[in-house]
Amino acid sequence: MKIVVLDGYTENPGDLSWGPLQELGELTVYDRTPPEAVLERIGDAEAIYTNKTVLSRELIQAMPAVRFIGVLATGYNVVDVQAARERGIVVCNIPTYGTDAVAQYVFALLLELCHHVAHHAQAVQQGRWTACPDFCFWDYPLIELSGKTMGIVGYGRIGRRTAQIARAFGMQVLAYDAFVQAEECVPLDELLERSDVVSLHCPLFPETKHIIRGETIAKMKDGAILINTSRGPLVDEAALREALTSGKLYGAAVDVVSTEPVQPDNPLLGLENCLITPHIAWAPRESRQRLMDIAVENLRCFLRGAPQNVVG
Repeated sequence: MKIVVLDGYTENPGDLSWGPLQELGELTVYDRTPPEAVLERIGDAEAIYTNKTVLSRELIQAMPAVRFIGVLATGYNVVDVQAARERGIVVCNIPTYGTDAVAQYVFALLLELCHHVAHHAQAVQQGRWTACPDFCFWDYPLIELSGKTMGIVGYGRIGRRTAQIARAFGMQVLAYDAFVQAEECVPLDELLERSDVVSLHCPLFPETKHIIRGETIAKMKDGAILINTSRGPLVDEAALREALTSGKLYGAAVDVVSTEPVQPDNPLLGLENCLITPHIAWAPRESRQRLMDIAVENLRCFLRGAPQNVVG
């Protein structure tokens, strides 16, 4: 079997091994593939892997031999799954690899907003503490999480793990999910009205695009914090900018934006109270190793005639 990885660099920049995948067939790995080179590089491969390289209906219909598409991520919107199904191509994703990493990162972002650790550490290096007339100083409000309420929009694996960590900080937890029932689940409007921190963990579907927009931001508490480690288009970025500049929201931290890499005209750039990081919540080595292991197992199961993690 010929196997092609179209964009393997972010999954494995050199600290992991493609060896286990190579054991399953003749493997070619490309760090990145521009759109105009996708068909040529696929060639007569029977199995292909993509992370963010788009596989449109037109491309899928033109693939001569592909029987398996592996997505090196949880989200699979880069693949026209309906077109693949029509061709009899199995599409598999990686649903569980990043649960702990992403939940941990939520609190990395939140704690930075609460304490501005990097800013204050840099201020010490600049000599400001040495010159300070008092035994301490701070430039931003310092926020204690205990007793605050975290609202989690999307209550799957990552949302639930985030809730566990929030409770360890002494936070109250509310959740909203259109498909999940739990004691802490409430309607979205109620979650927005009661939460001091809102953290997004839902997939991107037409009904969740801009779930955070002017109308829903208006329902949030004054001075609330928004965290997005899920998908950029969940947020209307222009509306969020307005909320951050007006003081409606205290701050926001996003690891994802509407177009990635972030574009120079993104409305969230240049705001002191908005942290933007380059889509790295998923990326600890441990998490990427789990992703690799599951990606290999997905193809192994397909070859055995019992595919797992099939989407669509």
